[in-house]
Amino acid sequence: MVKGLYQHLRMNWKKSKNVMKERTRERLIIWRAETRFVRLNGPTRLDRAKSLGYKAKKGFVIVRTRLLRGGRDRPKYGRKGRKPSKTGLLRYTTEQSLQSVVEKRVARKYPNLEVLNSYWVGEDGRYKWFEVIMVDTSNPEIKSDKKLNWISSPEHTRRVFRGLTPSGKKSRK
Repeated sequence: MVKGLYQHLRMNWKKSKNVMKERTRERLIIWRAETRFVRLNGPTRLDRAKSLGYKAKKGFVIVRTRLLRGGRDRPKYGRKGRKPSKTGLLRYTTEQSLQSVVEKRVARKYPNLEVLNSYWVGEDGRYKWFEVIMVDTSNPEIKSDKKLNWISSPEHTRRVFRGLTPSGKKSRK
């Protein structure tokens, strides 16, 4: 059976070939020097973006963002004096995944766009990078598309903050 382009792209990302390892390593070096939010012309992982709903048309925006790896800092209460050892400030992990945290941060950065989905693109010892697929709900091409105009309706506004994206649904109980 003959494999298509997207199957080959998916296999290259899944299998760690020497060529892909070297290319990814070069990318991470460049990405470390960039700012936290980078708006892209197109997705880095075309196969993954297409499977999550991306279309190469006006109204779609891809944003690559990074996040520090590891546990989060728990908010400290405002008391003075000594810190009791059992306050739960250390080894604190949130209920939501790093991916859903990234989606919320990007949604705050771009308030006029709606988060459709996101996917992993790379990681090193310090950061994890995700690409977030965002949709401009006021764009006429999105409103006229019968498969996508659902996101323009009022009940789907700010869906990332209500845990309605796939990564947000995983953290809800």
